[in-house]
Amino acid sequence: MEYVNTFIKAIFIENMIFAYFLGMCSYLAVSKTVKTAVGLGLAVIFVLGFTVPINYLLENYLMKAGALSWMGPDYAAIDLSFLSFIMFIAVVASFVQLVEMAVEKFAPALYASLGIFLPLIAVNCSILGGALFMQERQFSNVGMATVFAFGSGVGWLLAIVALAAIREKLRYSNVPPALRGLGITFIITGLMGMAFMSFMGISL
Repeated sequence: MEYVNTFIKAIFIENMIFAYFLGMCSYLAVSKTVKTAVGLGLAVIFVLGFTVPINYLLENYLMKAGALSWMGPDYAAIDLSFLSFIMFIAVVASFVQLVEMAVEKFAPALYASLGIFLPLIAVNCSILGGALFMQERQFSNVGMATVFAFGSGVGWLLAIVALAAIREKLRYSNVPPALRGLGITFIITGLMGMAFMSFMGISL
């Protein structure tokens, strides 16, 4: 039950976009069509789903104070936590490179439509945010960290696909000239964020 609660909470209550506004640059730039939004959302799920548990293992068995005690009492006092940011970013960048090569190989049309925003997943705030939230919340095991990661990725996918679907409909709407483009997009994002705030009243 704890796993289900963590998964649902990561999607709706602590949504990366609407609760913390992380990953907004890619969210706004790639949400013009549902197809590209789904492609980027799936890439974010993949990167989050694999990097957060790997970073959890690195954090708990290598870097934090006392993490090396499994090697013997002589190593119990070693603290490598100052390397956390560097290691987290290195792991994320490695997986983003894998995703980029896979998408370029098997979905060249999607690769072309995503453009620069596919490699920019490496500096997407929601990806690093997932690792830092994992570190802050001190999950009891790697399974919890993995569930949280996939839930966060699904929440990000849900947010960007919902916005992309709305923006596709807006093409046929009579939007005032001054609000066309990013103007109306910011307004819609704010309204969606207010709507997602209703989930914060759910107690899990």
